[in-house]
Amino acid sequence: MSYSLEEKGTKNTLDYKIYYKDGEGNYISPMHDIPTWADKANGVVNMVCEVPRWTNAKMEIAVGQKMNPIIQDSKKGKARFVHNCFPHHGYIWNYGAVPQTWENPTYTDPHTKCKGDCDPIDICDISESVASPGEVRQVKVLGVMAMIDEGETDWKLIGIDIKDPNASKMNDIEDVDKVFPGYLTATNEWFRIYKIPAGKPPNSFAFDGEAKNKEFAMEVIAQTQKEWQELVDGDGHEKISCVNTTLTKNNISQADAKALVDAEPPLTDPAAIDASVNIWHYIKL
Repeated sequence: MSYSLEEKGTKNTLDYKIYYKDGEGNYISPMHDIPTWADKANGVVNMVCEVPRWTNAKMEIAVGQKMNPIIQDSKKGKARFVHNCFPHHGYIWNYGAVPQTWENPTYTDPHTKCKGDCDPIDICDISESVASPGEVRQVKVLGVMAMIDEGETDWKLIGIDIKDPNASKMNDIEDVDKVFPGYLTATNEWFRIYKIPAGKPPNSFAFDGEAKNKEFAMEVIAQTQKEWQELVDGDGHEKISCVNTTLTKNNISQADAKALVDAEPPLTDPAAIDASVNIWHYIKL
């Protein structure tokens, strides 16, 4: 399945939004209308890219907005950019989410002993190519890290775009260090320290920061799929918009979806990024 994007507003500001269409030009929700699996037998998921590698704008699926466009997160009323924590510049992988998954904030994970963060499950694509914002990639799952973010379970899948020239060499988590030595260590460090310049404490991990293998990751995906299914089949959640165009419940027409998108401000030239975004921060734990 191919997907196209419709951009609205001004990039690098809070009114910028990316809406999704399927291959036939129908509006869809990237959270609810794109399937989790591109090839389940081979562990390949669809990944909605929120943040391309080496960029700083904290883009995310707007779980609480109708049709769940990608928007820029905010901090103190301004568009949020993550800090550069030396030697890392922006995000060190293509970062995104797996559709039709949900980390339930009422479900206590037996491994982490913490409840979910109310978002789709995150995924880090470690392939060599840099994604574009909103791109939907097919990513082979290799493993998962269990980050604890302010007391909430925040799983981080590790995977590689199936089009990457190294994809055939990687089939489980132990293959990452064989092909990209140091990448998992850098990933753990990045997640531990990236909020420190903003005055937050270091993030922690279950399993002493160890990345669990593909089999374990598949189980985590299955659990978050189950939670999503119960979300959309049930009464929903106050923080989640379940509006969609393909499911049985909370379904809206293409005309209504188009009206929603058309009501947004038109796309304009990007706003300038403040020079402070490029400052290096040196972290000592």
